[in-house]
Formats: sequence, structure tokens, C-alpha cells
Amino acid sequence: MSSSSNTAAEETLLTPELLANIGRQDSPRRELVTRREIRKYAIATGNRQQRYLDGDVAPPMFHVPLFWDVVTMDELSPDGVFIDKLLPKFPLEKAMAGGLEIEYLKPVRPGDWLTATRTLTDIYEKRGRSGPLIFYELVMEIRNDEGELVIREKTTRILR
Repeated sequence: MSSSSNTAAEETLLTPELLANIGRQDSPRRELVTRREIRKYAIATGNRQQRYLDGDVAPPMFHVPLFWDVVTMDELSPDGVFIDKLLPKFPLEKAMAGGLEIEYLKPVRPGDWLTATRTLTDIYEKRGRSGPLIFYELVMEIRNDEGELVIREKTTRILR
């Protein structure tokens, strides 16, 4: 766990119950990669490389919507964002992007069965000019049926 920048005199928003969520994982999700889905993604994102348009290999970021839940409107927050059931209820709610690191270790091809597992790996607090900020980090590992790591993604979000 990362260290907090709070001094002893300052109160923290991070309770032991909230911090106990570190290490929590989603159930693994398994999805089949199809040539059609690769082609649709390439066209939707304006990718002009023929290998992607032909669906021979998936372009970067293809994995992101592959593992999104398909949800009804009542499962979205008021601002239209999917409510992530892996996350605990935080005392701050306005979310901002804090960072995204993606490692592509193997190409994604049609016919691949991929399994994604997400883990809440850290929660920490810092003080900003406007007050406290909570940071959390999620790591998603995507493996093929041989158990090989194909993609590793680390997302950092900031709550204020």
C-alpha cells in the first residue's frame, strides 16, 4: 500500500474498513475474440491499418470494450457511467482520470479466448489545494487459454 501524505494532526478519509478492500478481485470474465469484433472496433475507432480492418489482429485498446458489462440505463450513475461493483463506497465521488498504463505482451487474434481478472490493488489519500483526494488503482490481467499473460492494464483514478 502507498503511504499517505497526511500528517498525524489531519484526519483521514480512509477507514480500516475501506482499506480492507485492497486485494479484492472481480470474478474472472472470459470472452471470445472474433474477426468481426476486431473489424467493427477498427472501423469505429478510425483505424486505417489493413491488418486491423481485415480482422487479422486486434488493434491497441480493443480489450477495453471487450470486457465491459452490457447494462441497462438504471445501472448507470447520473452522469452515465457504469457503476463498478468491484469498488467500495468511497467518501468522495467526483472521479478524474489519474493514469493508465497498458502492457501488450502478446498479439490478440481472432479465435482467442481471453480471461480478464481485475484487482483493486491500492487505495491512498493525498491533500490537494482544494482538500483531500482519494486515489485508487485497479489492475486488470488478461490471459489466454494457455494461461499466458497477454495484456496487463493499470488504471489510477482520483476522487475529490
